[in-house]
Amino acid sequence: RVEVEESGGGSVQAGGSLTLSCTASLYKNRDNVMGWFVQVPGKEREGVASIYTATGVTYFADSVKGRFTISQDKISRDAAHITVSLQMNSLKPEDTGMYYCATGPPTYGLRQANIALGEIYYKTWGQGTQVTVSS
Repeated sequence: RVEVEESGGGSVQAGGSLTLSCTASLYKNRDNVMGWFVQVPGKEREGVASIYTATGVTYFADSVKGRFTISQDKISRDAAHITVSLQMNSLKPEDTGMYYCATGPPTYGLRQANIALGEIYYKTWGQGTQVTVSS
């Protein structure tokens, strides 16, 4: 059974930084895609950043490029879980929302950026963690 758990989040003033962490079960061959998504009331969930654990390749939404980074922090000793972090810098009020971590087996295609940030390609989701950025 695949599990996903987020931590971090909170409230910060515009221009500040926050770090979100996500621990998820690894698929075989340590080949997952790990993604972060944000949702605000009344809007659809949107992809923010993702990383393919086998290659380290990352993707970012245009709105966060240059401000957010995603990285693989560690793999558990039993190689059953991986932790990734989303470092959010220069935060803006429009970054406010519920942030969800998700994982799934990697999918590859012609429009890889759209696939990497497309929620339909993710199988297991965390409960979400709130990020609030005040002006």
